Amino acid sequence: MSLPWTGVFAVTRLELRRLFVRPLAWVLAALTLAQLAWRFVLLLGGFLASQIKLAALPGGPGYTDLVGVPMLSSILTGGILPFGVAELALVIVPLLAMSTLAGERSNGTLPLWFATGLPSSHIVLGKYLALMLWLVIWLVLALAMPLSLAHGVTLDWGKLASASLGLLLMLAALAAIGVACSAFTALPAMAAATSLMLGLALAGVNLGAQMAGVSNGFFNALSLSAHLESLLRGLVSSADVMWFVLVIAVALALATQRLSSERERG
Repeated sequence: MSLPWTGVFAVTRLELRRLFVRPLAWVLAALTLAQLAWRFVLLLGGFLASQIKLAALPGGPGYTDLVGVPMLSSILTGGILPFGVAELALVIVPLLAMSTLAGERSNGTLPLWFATGLPSSHIVLGKYLALMLWLVIWLVLALAMPLSLAHGVTLDWGKLASASLGLLLMLAALAAIGVACSAFTALPAMAAATSLMLGLALAGVNLGAQMAGVSNGFFNALSLSAHLESLLRGLVSSADVMWFVLVIAVALALATQRLSSERERG
């Protein structure tokens, strides 16, 4: 008798193997990490150039505020620096997730998954976990850049941990949205475009409201960037964490329901 999670792990293992042999995954990893390395060099250069000014400011921003956290997102920094992890994730997650289920459907292999007898939830969760493992490795490699100087600078470990948690939750939410979009179409490109638009909409819904002169907490409650910003500032709120968890749960539930309906129709 197999354990309940055996099927999930089997799907995860197979999907992860596919991810690591796809040229797209390697190209995205190389390009984004190179861009993040450039951002790290620019941020570090600005930090070193401002050492004299910072020394005159008791309690002023340190390495974590000027290099560590800005490496993860441009939300708090702005300017003309290249994108951080959060902004790159809005693009690369849809590209990685687009073939999880849409690719199976377009290749005609989705019925083979149904024939294994695995529940739809196991198929969805297995593919989602494989995507998350790839993204976690990518995030760890990005974090390794600012952490490489931890022996020579003073790091605010609490703030960096909070910001890292925020990025992990964002990646998890975007991955779930990508899998859900992939479950509703047979065209991977359509899944990527839909997932990208939904991610951008969630990230910018409060900015659009502000530009329109609408100041309403409802839009902030819907906004991904508003919840992420609190975590980037070192403020871990249960409301922010639950927002990401809710998005993940709803997206995966929709993907599972879609597969279950397709299986019932034969």
